[in-house]
Amino acid sequence: MRIIDTHAHVIPPGVVAAMRVGDAPDGIALDNVDGTPWVVHRQGYRYPLPAHFHDLTARLAHMDTMGISEAVVSIAPPMFLYWADASEGVDAARLVNDELARMARDSGGRLSALATLPMRDPDAAVAELRRAVGELGLRGAEIGPHVEGVQLDHVALRPVLAAAQELRAPLLLHPYYVGAEPELADFYLTNLLGNPWQTAVCAARLILSGTLDRFPSLDLVLVHGGGHLPYQHGRLDRGHEVRSEAQGCRDLPSSYLRRFHYDSLTHDPRALRFLLELVGADRVVYGTDVPFDMGGGPLAEQLGGYRFDDDVSVCVAHRNADRLFISTGAISHG
Repeated sequence: MRIIDTHAHVIPPGVVAAMRVGDAPDGIALDNVDGTPWVVHRQGYRYPLPAHFHDLTARLAHMDTMGISEAVVSIAPPMFLYWADASEGVDAARLVNDELARMARDSGGRLSALATLPMRDPDAAVAELRRAVGELGLRGAEIGPHVEGVQLDHVALRPVLAAAQELRAPLLLHPYYVGAEPELADFYLTNLLGNPWQTAVCAARLILSGTLDRFPSLDLVLVHGGGHLPYQHGRLDRGHEVRSEAQGCRDLPSSYLRRFHYDSLTHDPRALRFLLELVGADRVVYGTDVPFDMGGGPLAEQLGGYRFDDDVSVCVAHRNADRLFISTGAISHG
């Protein structure tokens, strides 16, 4: 059975080459720790750079060990560079997207890619999305749930959402940070709780603000199983019923859950089973978060031995990814 990983990160070889000579944007550099290269951001955030993060041959071999047929790859979120000068962000996005497209072309049809966008400048982000999809053949975009505190439902960012809807280009919403939040600094909570919290806040705002009503055919993918959103939708419904502040959407918040797709990365088969039952198997795609240490395993491991019917397994394995990305040519069958 074909298995498509829709949540998989890379740093393209050309970007790594720029990092090696100190020519990467916004002070991103490489360090050597006991013989292993690490990516270092000027804000202090660091993570290792294994071969399958950037080397195409190593990535395809790693996919083979995971039983993954194809992957829709995206840049590592700490490299969104929303905190950089707007013009620098435009140049960096073009460089990254050119390199992502090259990596996908060289993969023999096994990799497709999602663009990164210079979201500090919404007009430039729209232009880059059009270029990435129309000229480079990328399959949508990966963006953050906010842009340095400007929430995705803000009126200033509507042109990006409108362009994605027009182009039928899915947006994968991925939390990002380059340093620990003070209240989450201990115990790695910036990631463990902060990432799913960012996703839930963004999705709830898109619902309650009426943004999803405004863009009825916009495709959005929530990573990490949707963060906290699927497991607190009843609280949103209650707020909508009793609080005027939470009544900006036309319908009950829970009725919008199927407006999103969700990846399978919940780290607990029971949570994944709940998600599948809540939103339907046609809204869940397989995701690993490779190569980060908070990633997940092969699809069978994520399903945890639950006996789903064949249709559910096929939906999660590849059918939903085909449907999501095929409108922009995302999945190449060679």
